[in-house]
Amino acid sequence: MAVRIIWYLFAFVVSLVTVLVLIPPFSKLAFKLDFVDRPQKDVERKLHRQPIPLTASYAIFIAFFITYLIVARDFSLETGAIFLGGILLLAIGTIDDWFKTKGKDFPALPKLVVQMSAAVLVYASGIAFTGFVNPFTGAYVELPAILQFILTILWIFGVTTVINFTDGLDGLAGGLSAISATTLFIVAVVMGQTNSAYMAVILIGVTLGYLKYNKPPAKIFMGDAGATFLGFLLAVIALDGAFKQATVLSLFIPILALGVPIFDNIFVVVKRFMQGKAIYKADASQAHYRLLRAGLNTKQVLMFLCLLGTCFGLSSIILLLVQL
Repeated sequence: MAVRIIWYLFAFVVSLVTVLVLIPPFSKLAFKLDFVDRPQKDVERKLHRQPIPLTASYAIFIAFFITYLIVARDFSLETGAIFLGGILLLAIGTIDDWFKTKGKDFPALPKLVVQMSAAVLVYASGIAFTGFVNPFTGAYVELPAILQFILTILWIFGVTTVINFTDGLDGLAGGLSAISATTLFIVAVVMGQTNSAYMAVILIGVTLGYLKYNKPPAKIFMGDAGATFLGFLLAVIALDGAFKQATVLSLFIPILALGVPIFDNIFVVVKRFMQGKAIYKADASQAHYRLLRAGLNTKQVLMFLCLLGTCFGLSSIILLLVQL
């Protein structure tokens, strides 16, 4: 166990340092390519007042996979599927971000198709929600294959989307992702799921490294490319860890671990639907915008939502301990 703890610490440090080293050159490259987020194009939603580079996603992606392959040495089909899925999300996210730098909207359908494709790749590799343990008999209830497929795709697509929707305030998506990853890391360690623990602790490292540059006032953004990639990883970690051999009650553990983005965006989607608005059409209805309109400043909103995320995470861990 002591050796494994050292490896977890090593994974955290390597991922953190790699992001810290990679972000500055990617930031300079963004300005050379004019790949920056300009505030004047969307006064309501964009809170910054100067161009911000949109290239942190590449540093996050590179740091995550380099570290994971070094520490886990897992060159399996599952790793390949996660890598290819990440590439797909990075590619379509980059195109979407590029359109936004030009003041244009990229169509929602291609993004939907690519995000679904990334989820299908993960499912095809064997990472899936397959069933749950009956709390009364202790027997494992395996779901029909079609239901396994639907639930897995919906989970990956849903978490990918809600993390992306949360990325509207300096430090928020990165902070909530770090909190969720920390929760999922603790769950994986307690359940003895080494691979999931490695992915989670590496994700903690890359998000904290990113936050060094993204905390208010942000010096760099990860854009849709980075936010969808973080959401994708969180969904996969939960599937590969917390959802495995879960009881009916412990199915809520990963949901609580991602409580703030999930519950906030369920509210947003329902509100948009009831108002007849397009679900994918960006607006200023997320919790962070509502809190800003209520009079809180950026740092206060960030602290409040991260504290709320921490409370959800602690609730998730308590629920796990009750199950033991």
